[in-house]
Amino acid sequence: MTPVTEPEISPGALHPDEKPLWTAIILAGQRPEGDPMAAYCHVRYKALIPINGQTMLERVTRALLACPDVCKIIIMAQSPEGLEAGLDADLAGHDDISFVASGDGIATSIHNVIGTAIAPWPVLVTTADNALLTGEILDSFFTAYGGQDVAVAVVDRQTMLAAYPDARRTWLKFRGGAYSGANLFALCNEAAKPAVAFWSSVEKDRKKGWKIFARFGPWLLLRALSRTISFKGAMADAGLRMTLRAEPIVLPIAEAAIDVDKPSDLELVTGILERREG
Repeated sequence: MTPVTEPEISPGALHPDEKPLWTAIILAGQRPEGDPMAAYCHVRYKALIPINGQTMLERVTRALLACPDVCKIIIMAQSPEGLEAGLDADLAGHDDISFVASGDGIATSIHNVIGTAIAPWPVLVTTADNALLTGEILDSFFTAYGGQDVAVAVVDRQTMLAAYPDARRTWLKFRGGAYSGANLFALCNEAAKPAVAFWSSVEKDRKKGWKIFARFGPWLLLRALSRTISFKGAMADAGLRMTLRAEPIVLPIAEAAIDVDKPSDLELVTGILERREG
């Protein structure tokens, strides 16, 4: 089997177009049987869990509204009317915010709207439990973005542990470092659609990186497991197999990789926001 050469891609050479304005999709759905964190916090929808005076969904929405790179926000959930009723009036009635009902799968729902009048290119995807999202994080992401068809925000383990040594995350380990996802995904154009379709097929394995890379053949899986390929190289290789340009964006902000999946996350995020907001 012929080894795949790790591609060297200069982000600045990918797409020299003018700086775009983004459609932001906030994924705010939950399992049909209910969400454990919603039950833990005694609310109907996880996205409406309150933290220090605002729901998680409101926090993410306000951060995106304040971002000059974002021109439109879509809140996607199985029951959008329930979320709309739970938002402050200034958000629920905002001209730049709309609600879209999602289907059974997250990736399939995204695939159905991206590149349409509902969600024109380019598209930024994030989640309602990304409660620590700030303008600083968004600025860092958009500044580093170089026009890739698909870009995924991550945080290096050293960055995380330097700020939060006890934080427990899921780490993807590669040559040169280990990384945790930061719930920010850039989808630039039609070329990104195969990646979204692929994600739909591996959605249940999203916490198991080796299963995802196994879909691209034994050689890439072997290099990923043996850590003889960098994360950037692995994503670029996987992208080339789908005829698109893909790259991770490593953010220098530890909080970017902290979302609310379990009670200990909620405690950590609550403490951070209380200190930040007084």
